[in-house]
Amino acid sequence: MNAPRYLAVALGALAALFVGWSATRAEALPGLLVFALPPALLAITALRGWHRAGFTAALLALLWFSHGVMLAWAEPAQRLFALAEAALALLIVHAACLPGMRARRERRQPPE
Repeated sequence: MNAPRYLAVALGALAALFVGWSATRAEALPGLLVFALPPALLAITALRGWHRAGFTAALLALLWFSHGVMLAWAEPAQRLFALAEAALALLIVHAACLPGMRARRERRQPPE
């Protein structure tokens, strides 16, 4: 699986998590617009080849990770959703960093 597809899958999983999470609340629309829409749009842009999708997703993943950790600590009833959010945010950061890590590794290898 290439890096943009890996990033899109991780972002799509996060968007699906937020959709499921919003379904458990009385006011689902604000949660969908604020939390589920950005990763879904970023997944689409990653698949379409936008060169800043990984950078933007990694920046937002810092917020998603912080939100997940804070919510896991503060709300025991929401702990599973929050820890899943934090784990998916880490996957998004990993997926966003893959192209740079691969380029650096290729640059370090001596020519055969």
